[in-house]
Amino acid sequence: MSPSRKRARLAAAGVATTLATLTTLVTAGSASATTLNGSWAPFSRCPVDDPSMLAADGANVTDTCLTTHASSGTIKLGNTTATTGVTDMQFGVLSGSTASLVSPSGGGLVADPVKIPGGLLGLMCPSKVPVITQICQQLTDNTLNNVIATVQPAGKPSDFDLSAGLGSGKPILTLPVKIHLQNPFLASTCTIGSDSNPILLKPKNVTAPDTSFARFDGNGTPDPDNGDLLRIDLTGASVSDDSFAVPGATGCGGLGLLDAAVDLKTGLPSAAGKNKLVLNSASTYLGGLYDPSSFAPTSGRKMSAFWHSAAH
Repeated sequence: MSPSRKRARLAAAGVATTLATLTTLVTAGSASATTLNGSWAPFSRCPVDDPSMLAADGANVTDTCLTTHASSGTIKLGNTTATTGVTDMQFGVLSGSTASLVSPSGGGLVADPVKIPGGLLGLMCPSKVPVITQICQQLTDNTLNNVIATVQPAGKPSDFDLSAGLGSGKPILTLPVKIHLQNPFLASTCTIGSDSNPILLKPKNVTAPDTSFARFDGNGTPDPDNGDLLRIDLTGASVSDDSFAVPGATGCGGLGLLDAAVDLKTGLPSAAGKNKLVLNSASTYLGGLYDPSSFAPTSGRKMSAFWHSAAH
């Protein structure tokens, strides 16, 4: 297999999926990370030891590591717009007749919490409902007023379009999410959207990414000519979606009164076209064996061994 075909094989199998996952940059989760050397560094949470990744044979199925990092963006839900913080997303990618994602232990998505502008005062107050009015009168303390929002998965991604990730203006996937709202007055179950009625993001590239390729050795040392691994870097992409609808709040307490208060002030439910996700310049990295077939039928186990050899 020629070098260009090897690069094309890895890119075609994973690049579009990589770009697709840029859309989840505001999603939050938790997972432990391992510090890795050299070119392996971005893939600190790659699930190389997941049974499905280890089972990749290098002939029919290949496994690669995927990570996306963004430092800023905005999300508008109804009448409220919030700035997103640093977000890191990592998955394993299994590529065969189709491409699928494998989450690391603890979740594939880690993001800085988002503080809702105005806090609970901005979400619920003023109100003519006595219970809500009493809460509003107690919100002079910033600790009581602060509302922290985290976007969480509410189902599995679907509708991957491999070609859309290479260009711009075309939805890449459908991503179900819900937004968890945290405040001392809100129940721990308070969310905007839910597993049964999620927000369905269908983001697309506003601009196509810049792409570069680099080979490296198993321990992470760059090796342009003979490296067993290949890293594809996709940088500078912008992502946006204004097609999604936002359901009302649920599980916020007060026999539904707090749900209604959040909905009324925030403008929820909010129809498609009135909400928007914007992710500023993002960096995505895809790493895997340069020639998986040369390690068949145990390429998945070889990938895992290489990854662990770079840990320190």
